[in-house]
Amino acid sequence: MSYSFEYIDIILLAMIAGFIFLRLRGILGRKSGFEDEIQSSYEEKFSQETVKNTLKQSNFDEAAKKNFLIGAKIAYENIITSFSSGNLVTVKQLLDKQVYKQFEEAISEREKQGIKSETTFIGINSAEIKQHKRNGNFLDVTVEFVSEIISCVKDKDSKIISGDPEKVKKVYDTWKFSKNVKSNDPNWSLVETNL
Repeated sequence: MSYSFEYIDIILLAMIAGFIFLRLRGILGRKSGFEDEIQSSYEEKFSQETVKNTLKQSNFDEAAKKNFLIGAKIAYENIITSFSSGNLVTVKQLLDKQVYKQFEEAISEREKQGIKSETTFIGINSAEIKQHKRNGNFLDVTVEFVSEIISCVKDKDSKIISGDPEKVKKVYDTWKFSKNVKSNDPNWSLVETNL
């Protein structure tokens, strides 16, 4: 009697495997010989769409400015908090190589001196595009940020050197972002601070 259940199990598993095979074949299809023609026409359409999108990206109209400012605010907050904590890994792709190097040197100097920065980002009051201009294949946008931050700097003995851990202060920053309009990379890079 016990042997009959094993045969039923094998038959049941074979039926399940057959069902899965037929479902996958139905979803994925079979090779029919026309794949090369479809692929080449897709590449042509894709390259035409890429050209159209590149042309659209080079136009910095009001909708593009609005979308840019949304991303710039997020980048601003992330860069400020990451710099304060001394961890630039999460924002490295948002920083130009020169700016990244400057930030890294400042963090390294802070660590050498045993200085600790404590920052609580409250929010951005305003972000306004002051200037945008095309520079070859690059679009440079200068943004003025007004934000509220609680910030203090402490020495290795946790004695406050500057700032106030209880007081919210207004911070005015002017940053320049840049993007290659011919690139498919949607990210902008911070290329300059304290303008």
